Amino acid sequence: MTTSSGTGAAESPSLLRRYAGDLRSLLPGAAAGLMQLMHPGIGAGVSEHSAFFDAPFDRIHRSVPQIWATILAPDGPDRARAIRDLHRAIGGVDERNRRYHALDPETFWWAHATFTWEIFRSVEMFHPETLTAEDRERLYAETVTWYSRYGVSMRPVPADHAAFRAKFWRVCAERLELTPAAARALEIAQYGSETVTLMPVGGARLERAGRFVAERPLRLITFGCLPTLVRDRFDIPWTPLDQARFGALALAHRQGYRMVPSGLNHRALRRMLRYIGAQTREDRYQPAA
Repeated sequence: MTTSSGTGAAESPSLLRRYAGDLRSLLPGAAAGLMQLMHPGIGAGVSEHSAFFDAPFDRIHRSVPQIWATILAPDGPDRARAIRDLHRAIGGVDERNRRYHALDPETFWWAHATFTWEIFRSVEMFHPETLTAEDRERLYAETVTWYSRYGVSMRPVPADHAAFRAKFWRVCAERLELTPAAARALEIAQYGSETVTLMPVGGARLERAGRFVAERPLRLITFGCLPTLVRDRFDIPWTPLDQARFGALALAHRQGYRMVPSGLNHRALRRMLRYIGAQTREDRYQPAA
């Protein structure tokens, strides 16, 4: 996933690998996941083909290491096609009698679009640098190459970053809805839950500690990273004080990471993803026979 500036020019380092390999790439992940659940087809598939309502965070624990590996791992294309194949049996009829399938081109594209948005959002919110117009086009082109690894229809994919943004906002404004899965995720983000496990493994004491540390920042980061359009459409509570706190949190990330060596940052991300992936490998979704 590299680009070149011309004949005989050296290849430029991949922006996608750079930003996806940074811990900050995961910070808008809960917001991206929420927007996935607001898509009727994805929300229905998650509700009917997983234990989402009993263990909503398990989907994140299972999915994120696999998705990020399609960018960072040497066998990324093979992993991407394996992820595609896991979705072949996910389909049915939702609660409003609408047919859906996980591999419907527009549905599958939206899932990827939220990850593309997540990468851009992480840079916008939590990195000190600003992407130039050229960098935005280059990064977007790399996310299209990333999507092509799944081996699904490229028909829904916008041609450039401006077209992507226009289509993304159109889906947010017209297509997303408060599915039962999205409503449950919003409830957890806003109020927490005594029955939901935030971590893939760990005893009761570790879980209580994790809940104490994570729940309030989880709400702030989830709702703060959401597009204003989505917050307003679904009446998600967000006050000026929330905005001030989120702004301070984002600033702390922009400034604080200056003191973290990039190698340490990238190693920490990879180790965390490997740990989570190893703990959930036996519980990953298997398509129905």
